[in-house]
Amino acid sequence: QVQLVESGGGLVQTGDSLRLSCAASGRTFSIYAMGWFRQAPGKEREFVAAISWSGTSTSYSSTYYADSLKGRCTISRDNAKNTVYLQMSSLKPEDTAVYYCAARRGGSAQAMGVMRPGDYWGQGTQVTVSS
Repeated sequence: QVQLVESGGGLVQTGDSLRLSCAASGRTFSIYAMGWFRQAPGKEREFVAAISWSGTSTSYSSTYYADSLKGRCTISRDNAKNTVYLQMSSLKPEDTAVYYCAARRGGSAQAMGVMRPGDYWGQGTQVTVSS
């Protein structure tokens, strides 16, 4: 079992930037692929970005982004801190949603674009973008 806790959400203006963080428990963070999803009220959960497992703190990790957000967000991880980040820029009101992070053992970035029953999830952090 792995516990995920998101933070960094809040109220921002259109065009602002924001960095979300997801802290994971345990000592095996580097073997998990990590992803970010979001969900607005009344809508389906939507994939945002993912990064592959890295194995060690210096291993290469590939990334994968949703077409609708590519170029406006960057996912990264710091295995020493058991944390994955989502840096967003040029935020729009349409980006308003609860943002969740997810974890999967040994997964690839692209595979994280599709949710699986065995994935781990955090509780989410609210991002609100005002016009």
